[in-house]
Amino acid sequence: MDSASLALLELARQLERAGYHFVTPTPETQRRVVARRAQARSLRDVFGWSLRFERGLLPDALFELASRAGVLQREGEHWRASVRFSALQRSLYVHSAYPTDASDAVFFGPDTYRFCSWLRRVAPPASALVDIGCGSGAGGLCAAEASGATRVVLADINEQALAFAAVNAALAERTVELAHSDLLRDVAGAFSLIVANPPYMRDPAARLYRDGGGAFGEQLSLRIVRESLARLGPGGTLLLYTGSAIVDGKDPLYEALAELLCDLEHHYEELDPDVFGEELERPGYERVERIAAVALSVRTRA
Repeated sequence: MDSASLALLELARQLERAGYHFVTPTPETQRRVVARRAQARSLRDVFGWSLRFERGLLPDALFELASRAGVLQREGEHWRASVRFSALQRSLYVHSAYPTDASDAVFFGPDTYRFCSWLRRVAPPASALVDIGCGSGAGGLCAAEASGATRVVLADINEQALAFAAVNAALAERTVELAHSDLLRDVAGAFSLIVANPPYMRDPAARLYRDGGGAFGEQLSLRIVRESLARLGPGGTLLLYTGSAIVDGKDPLYEALAELLCDLEHHYEELDPDVFGEELERPGYERVERIAAVALSVRTRA
């Protein structure tokens, strides 16, 4: 871990000791809340709501750590943090600040909370697991705790995601392997548990954390299923949390998955029937009735 990451790790620990707690909402809720406020008045405003702040708001120790971590941006007479810290279970997770416009932004929000809650309920015991497209690493770290896995691989094509995941793993006091990889291409070995929470939206800007490809953002989820089945050991499990655009009352994602999984034990369910409704106003979603958060579990033959 380089000096900037070590400073970011210590900044997170200092925030934990200060009792910092923030739950990250959807971007639309974030937009509405920050529209009410001109600038930060608390640590939550700085590192949660991503508001600009005056130098005197941060204690010297926190300002120094944030400066060494390279996560402060000057805005005239004010400053703004380029990262956020979100609370999940007993730890904080660092990720990109709002708005997540950069192509390598690392997203964390309600999907992350739903994903991790589901993993804690359904993850089976496992010896080796990999989190594909790990982002902040939250999914893999939650799955590791739930499954008892001794080998934990956090894989992502985004170098910024891996940098944040390393800090978050250290905060959770979990030893992990980090892999810069397009899905599983550069990850070695077989796994008893594979988890993934891929992007599932149409995104003209092609941001890594958001663009799922295909007609309605389903392409990456299908690719993850295809490639994961070849890397699961006997009796291994794939846990995929994603979204599906419902068109004329039908679920195109599940229709495609059913063809892939017809002879395998699997379960598919809607965890939330209606998420990111504001996206329906964007081009390409004219035929979509709603976007559902869905979960797929697949088990290979023992």
